[in-house]
Amino acid sequence: MSRPPTIHDVARRAGVSKSLVSLVIRDAPNVSDARRRAVKKAAKELGYRPNAAAKSLVRGRSFVIGVLVADLHDPFFADVIDGVDQRATEADYRSLLNTGARSARRELAAVDTFLQLRVDGLILVGSLLEAKHIATIAESVPVVLASRATRLASVDCIVTDDKAGAIMATDHLISLGHRAIAHISGGPGAGARQRRVGYEAAMRAAGLQSRIRVAAGDFTEEAGARAASRLLRTKATAVFAANDFSAIGAMSRFEERGRKVPDDISLIGYDNSSLSHLGHIDLTTIDQPRAAMGSLAVELLLERMIDGRDEPRRVTLAPSLVVRSTTAELS
Repeated sequence: MSRPPTIHDVARRAGVSKSLVSLVIRDAPNVSDARRRAVKKAAKELGYRPNAAAKSLVRGRSFVIGVLVADLHDPFFADVIDGVDQRATEADYRSLLNTGARSARRELAAVDTFLQLRVDGLILVGSLLEAKHIATIAESVPVVLASRATRLASVDCIVTDDKAGAIMATDHLISLGHRAIAHISGGPGAGARQRRVGYEAAMRAAGLQSRIRVAAGDFTEEAGARAASRLLRTKATAVFAANDFSAIGAMSRFEERGRKVPDDISLIGYDNSSLSHLGHIDLTTIDQPRAAMGSLAVELLLERMIDGRDEPRRVTLAPSLVVRSTTAELS
């Protein structure tokens, strides 16, 4: 057969009507076991697959969750996706992945694709979209933001307490005797503002407000390296980077320029991503419960999609400090 098999082909092979094949595809109860087996056998022999879009129209639900991540290169997002996929599978849903590649314009295009595919709900991880766009999307489909806060009544969100995590990171460096502590910011990245706020609050609380120094960056390795180049011209003895990716970029640049980590400069990241505990990196960092964030995002979607909950949920997860080999006492 040169063309894909159709429902008519299945009906002919099974010796039944097209309408009965349709009933079997929809898992309708009023079909005898013998005929159900005959239809399934014919479909398997022909390699027939039901049209998912048509099936979702009949059932009123696609059983697909759209997952949009800000950056596929950042392992933080991969860890969140793991949590999403596991919980979605448990609930008999499939997850469909796309990325905005750190561009709000591309995020909007990706969301439009999801809506055309009739996903039942959307999880936006680290989204850069403006609140007005998210509110518009939530008029069509339930939306959960992961790793970004919102005040929208129609949208749920799950975040880590980024301010507390940043205070934890900065206090760790202060406890090691560092005073000239710089921060590589996360730019427009989700959670970046609160991490900068936490860093500055910890510095002020320690009487180090005059030593506050922020190097502009974002959540990429390249931005971390550029910021590190600027910090090499300062007297900073320790650096808190807004995420692990930028911390790794900073580490590479420091070592390229002959500054050993942690002998010459201590470095701490944020996320506790899978890269951070690789042996040759062994980065001190702030842990976010990433898989739990993904799992909870699915749970919140299910509450809206199945239980009909319409009041907003705001979930804040606690961060924790993971000490490895990139931070040391000031000598």
